[in-house]
Amino acid sequence: MASGPEQSRGRATIVDVATAAGVSRQTVSNALNYPQRVAPATLVRVHREIERLGFTPNAAAQQLRRRKASAYGFEVNPSGAGKMGHILDGFLVELTVAAPDHSCHLVTFAPDLTSLLAGYDQILSTGLVDGFVLGDTRHDDPRPAWLLQNDVPFVTFGRIWDEPHMGRWVDVDGRAGMELAVEHLLGQGYASVAYLGWPDGSPVGDDRRRGWLAGLADAGLADDPIAEEAVQDLAAATAAADRLLARLGPDSAILCASDLLALGALRAVRNRGLEPGRDIGVVGFDDSDVAEALQLSSLRQPLQQAAAEAWRIVHAKGTDLSLTALLAPTLTVRESTSRAGDTPARPPTPVPRPTP
Repeated sequence: MASGPEQSRGRATIVDVATAAGVSRQTVSNALNYPQRVAPATLVRVHREIERLGFTPNAAAQQLRRRKASAYGFEVNPSGAGKMGHILDGFLVELTVAAPDHSCHLVTFAPDLTSLLAGYDQILSTGLVDGFVLGDTRHDDPRPAWLLQNDVPFVTFGRIWDEPHMGRWVDVDGRAGMELAVEHLLGQGYASVAYLGWPDGSPVGDDRRRGWLAGLADAGLADDPIAEEAVQDLAAATAAADRLLARLGPDSAILCASDLLALGALRAVRNRGLEPGRDIGVVGFDDSDVAEALQLSSLRQPLQQAAAEAWRIVHAKGTDLSLTALLAPTLTVRESTSRAGDTPARPPTPVPRPTP
């Protein structure tokens, strides 16, 4: 007598295998197409049921699955959407615009709130993407190592901070940009340059702070640096900038880790009856639309170039870890660093960089 669904219907299906093995249909698919993603014991169990049931995968479906999608995934974190200076918004636009030039396109997806890697595994298993462009790199980021382990092409916008020898990234040299900003402020006649940055622990913020300190050291002003910290919040930035102003003498300047922090500095300066530029210099980072509207001098990230480099790296064969691109920011000078208060904006000043 026939027993089991595979015998009653004649030909076993992937659903029959999944039921017999006690796993999901997706796990069976992964066992056939991406076995490295399946636990060894589960893989053995699935293949045992495949053999027992005589399951034969659909050849056409497998061929379709193994075709290149010519698409790359990009995780969109809604917590940063719409916030001033959220640089990933601009980078995502440039990636999307540049994609056709590299014969591919971008697939955005939301993060899985239960597991950082689950969203990546899920979209990869659908066959919709060939790899990923990662944004918002940070300490203890498991994504690069996981993608390497699974032989998935990727590139990160931002260095892989916990693995300094790991490549496949494109980044903007925030340290060099801050050094340029210090040089500019001192060249404008400001006697000292204080720093308004994020709390310790942000790899990007820490890198920018090191650039500020290096700029002071180059000018022989590193003996007594003055700094305050604030989270990325206007009220917190205004309060921190006011604390700085209480410690600064006349003809000083404030260099900020972001345009939002710089906006707080502008408010604090005006709250004290002072004029940005004429009395206190202020420089931001990201050269946002708000910076242009408020005549704030700011460092601009070359996002169009970053997108082109990202596509170049992610399309490179294999997982060559030597591929990197460290790009120079530029300084757009506006009234917030003009001692006369009426300097028109001029073209960005490039950061000098040694040839690698």
